[in-house]
Amino acid sequence: MRQRAIGNRKVGAIGLGAMPLSIEGRPDERRAVATVHAALDAGVTLIDTADSYHWYADERGHNELLVARALRSHGGDTSGVLVATKGGRGRPGDGSWTVTGTPEHLKRAARASAQRLGVDAIGLYQLHKPDPAVPWADSVGALRDLLDAGTIRYAGISNVTTGQIREAHAILGDGLVSVQNQYSPAVRGGEPELRLSTELGLAFLPWSPLGGITRSSLDGPPGPASGGTAFHDIAAERGVSPQRIALAWLLARSPAVVPVPGASRPASVQDSARASETVLSEAEVERLDGVAA
Repeated sequence: MRQRAIGNRKVGAIGLGAMPLSIEGRPDERRAVATVHAALDAGVTLIDTADSYHWYADERGHNELLVARALRSHGGDTSGVLVATKGGRGRPGDGSWTVTGTPEHLKRAARASAQRLGVDAIGLYQLHKPDPAVPWADSVGALRDLLDAGTIRYAGISNVTTGQIREAHAILGDGLVSVQNQYSPAVRGGEPELRLSTELGLAFLPWSPLGGITRSSLDGPPGPASGGTAFHDIAAERGVSPQRIALAWLLARSPAVVPVPGASRPASVQDSARASETVLSEAEVERLDGVAA
């Protein structure tokens, strides 16, 4: 798999978003672990999780514990895997999400995440979402304290504006290595944040990168174009899935981009990983740049 940089670490150009393995409709543990193992076998070395990726109110950290078990049971060398987790959000168990960005909460959450992951220091710790009730500088300052204490090796921020990126960069300096915002063929409002991340040397990790692309084509050979979209047209021309074309398009947006598509079965993550091998022509990129999925 092609490599991209997050801080001074090299990771596979396609990561794994582990959230579907723990939330509503999640697979059983056997299939969940098999999905993580398939990702590792395909060259994925970035796994994105969070303490709030769980279903029921009393199982905070479900996804972190699952990822840790899958890494331990893989049988291969997982020392090069960067596990990126997040803190600052909660799930009461009714399907809703909460936001808590106080420094005290973030520091406590980071220590708990490190314990669940079984590490002395978290490779990449991301502030999940700005808390409108807490000054942004205070929340980011907690990441600065976690870096200084050695609880985390790198810091990231998520669901942020360009102004928040600049402020966090001023506070964290080289300790800030990534921005994780929604970005996909269907949701392209994150262009300013992507451009700024590239300018500052920060990795840009699109969440829900397959927005607007169905996964039905993974169940068999690619069929005719769906809805006449360019993503499906090019997929049919190349004989691959539209998902693979969408991820290849994202990789072509900037060398800073490392998509983290979610997966809940081995076939899905294996197909996503192959997007690293798919290099689009300039003409194909132009076609995709001009349309929505």
